[in-house]
Amino acid sequence: MNDPQPSPRDRRRFLYTILAVVGVLAVVVVGLGAVSLFQGPRISQVQVDPREAIQVSGSRVILTANQALEEIDESQVTVEPAVPFTVDAAGRNVGIRFTVPLDDTTEYTVKVAGVTGSGGGPASDLSTTFTTPAAEIFLLNRSDDDDSIFRTDLTGEKAVPVFTHPRINDYRATSTSLVVAVEDGDSSRILVMDRDGENVRELPLPGDGYVSSVQVSERGGLVGYTYSDKDLTEDSGRASVLVTQPLSGEGEPQIVTVGEEEASIAEWQFVPDSAAVLFIDFAGTLSLDDRSGDAGAQNMGLAMRLLGVSRGTYTAVIERVDQSIVELNLADGSEEPLAASDPDYGPATEITPFPGGTLRHVVARDADGLPTGQAIIRVDEEGKAEPLMDVESGNAILQACASPSGQYAAVTVAPNLTENAYDDRLVPLPKTLETHLFDLRSGEELVALTGFDASWCQMAPSF
Repeated sequence: MNDPQPSPRDRRRFLYTILAVVGVLAVVVVGLGAVSLFQGPRISQVQVDPREAIQVSGSRVILTANQALEEIDESQVTVEPAVPFTVDAAGRNVGIRFTVPLDDTTEYTVKVAGVTGSGGGPASDLSTTFTTPAAEIFLLNRSDDDDSIFRTDLTGEKAVPVFTHPRINDYRATSTSLVVAVEDGDSSRILVMDRDGENVRELPLPGDGYVSSVQVSERGGLVGYTYSDKDLTEDSGRASVLVTQPLSGEGEPQIVTVGEEEASIAEWQFVPDSAAVLFIDFAGTLSLDDRSGDAGAQNMGLAMRLLGVSRGTYTAVIERVDQSIVELNLADGSEEPLAASDPDYGPATEITPFPGGTLRHVVARDADGLPTGQAIIRVDEEGKAEPLMDVESGNAILQACASPSGQYAAVTVAPNLTENAYDDRLVPLPKTLETHLFDLRSGEELVALTGFDASWCQMAPSF
């Protein structure tokens, strides 16, 4: 049976329907074009990791617009509360890179003003807001039984152990991992794991020996440490050589050399936000070696002590052999004296830079030169100084470190030294240690916790 042919009326009805649909679509397209024409560019996507932003320098907010943009000048970008940043924009994306870590539990607003599309049209503002999470800190607690690394909030009320071992010598934390040096028998091992203590794996060492002064470069993806062979004689073996290797475990340990010789290292630090190491060898030579390249060690003169390296500025605080304290620009080798604080609390035994100032450890002495007390002095960028914490004679401050953004400080104290026996670890320390947490902006003490070796520090304390 043949299908009936549509009538002229049906054909006209179908044609009218098609024309109506086309007309509606045309109106929609024109309407959207008009909206775009009158509104200017808008945000279609935002990428940001607030947790990473409080832990490391270089985190980014990426704003993606609904159309390609005209060139963006850095003057068009504002961040509130104000933090230093750089801008990288191309096509539809505007990237804002924070050159220092951000404060915790803070709402940040990023705004790009006067943005126009590459095809012209009116200008508009692109803006987004995000809130950073509360900060956490890791501490090491040694005991006669097992040693534990625990994670806690800044109240101390949510402390949980994340890794336990009979003998933990040292550890460091990145935004994703823990790197732990343990004593196993009469040798060292380095373990890498997630921040919750899971997925433990071991890194190869240069030999059978001892590890100390563990540090990490998050930007370079490296772990570094000083290493000494277990079988060490006057004629053979390596003593206190500096070793770096990938945190991923995919590369072999590499010993730092000066010239073509493996140098014994007195002290060292990773330069923050880089893969470079700054170190003083036993001959007193200060050297800088970028481990991401093959240029080798660069001589930076003679030095007595390496006091600290600033985040985001590529500047180190050095004590030269004439006992002068200088700020050394690691990029061009220029230096200038470290300004005294106001008021001047005297020479510092340790100086820890942080974004916005320094923490200075000073020792008060009587007329005979005997110590009568110790203090941590907070000094801002203008040199204004205020005591943060002090202890009386008979107690000792082991270390002071600032949180990544300089919002908080952790001060480790060994109380009652006459009755505070040392442990028997590779790097022995008093058995009773307390870490006091402070709000650096107000100077208020937040809490005192049992433990030491705060994860905000670049390295473990020594005594």
